[in-house]
Amino acid sequence: MEELRCPEARLAPPEEVIATEPPPPSLVDRYFTRWYKADVKGKPCEDHCILQHSNRICVITLAGSHPVLQSGKTIKSISYQISNNCSRLQNKVSGKFKRGAQFLTELAPLCKIYCSDGEEYTISSCVRGRLMEVNENILQQPSLLQEKPSTEGYIAVVLPKFEESKSITEGLLTQQQYEEVVVKRANATTTMP
Repeated sequence: MEELRCPEARLAPPEEVIATEPPPPSLVDRYFTRWYKADVKGKPCEDHCILQHSNRICVITLAGSHPVLQSGKTIKSISYQISNNCSRLQNKVSGKFKRGAQFLTELAPLCKIYCSDGEEYTISSCVRGRLMEVNENILQQPSLLQEKPSTEGYIAVVLPKFEESKSITEGLLTQQQYEEVVVKRANATTTMP
């Protein structure tokens, strides 16, 4: 009896091809839209990143080009004490309507970062809204701010007013616009004598 073979069986075995698929997007990339504020308060390279969720919550973080992340600086301490009368740590939010939350403007300071070289950086809100929480973990572990700035090293969570949730991104840069700003900065510094 003659064996039935399919024509493919006579072909040489295929070489192993290793597929190089791009890695799956991170949790942040999957659920948040990145917005950027460059040169906050006119200070060069002090860039902030705002991660906006579809439910309008905004997570305030440092952008990759911020001097704290770029220069290999050592963070000595972080303080949420903005003035003698105002500490972001005293923010207590309760209930459905988020009673007790501190209201922030775009330029409202969230915290101060003190580096071992004497430099001090004030991190601003960049969006108007209610302060939902601050990241107390970075007080005990300041290195989280540098190691995982978009996740465990976030600075604060802000909830914009519902009416303003569409307009908060006005004045902020998209990822592509921000990358263009960073490239222009790099070109400007390389062409200077």
